[in-house]
Amino acid sequence: MKFIIDNIFLIGLAILSGGALIIPMLQQRGGNKLTLLQATQLINQNKTVILDVRDEAQFAAGHIRDARNIPARELAKRVGELEKLKTRNFLVVCQSGTQAAGAAATLAKAGFPEVFCLTGGMSAWQAQSLPVVGGAAAAVKGAA
Repeated sequence: MKFIIDNIFLIGLAILSGGALIIPMLQQRGGNKLTLLQATQLINQNKTVILDVRDEAQFAAGHIRDARNIPARELAKRVGELEKLKTRNFLVVCQSGTQAAGAAATLAKAGFPEVFCLTGGMSAWQAQSLPVVGGAAAAVKGAA
């Protein structure tokens, strides 16, 4: 007991540093997160399936080129549609990056080995003026 009392600050420091190591692991539960730069690099390798889990209206308003749309609420029932693409990387995109984690977990549970989430979602993508298809982007292209 004397050892614990004499070294309480060292013990506290060890517990605090252990907690600091565990927190990032807990935050990774919903799949690996990719920055916009990492995501564009992965997309440019042409080995990535982009899965947009927003609803149909949001998808129609603007989405990443070649993205497939399966709303998050339907993903568990429709995961079979993606079965033939299981060997490819998957980039899951939602509006702000929050729904993508749940969808990534659903894909991982179904046996998809490489599933990533876009940090910040379509909001971050559009804020950086990265290319989108549909919606206002299509109207601008049509006017040019």
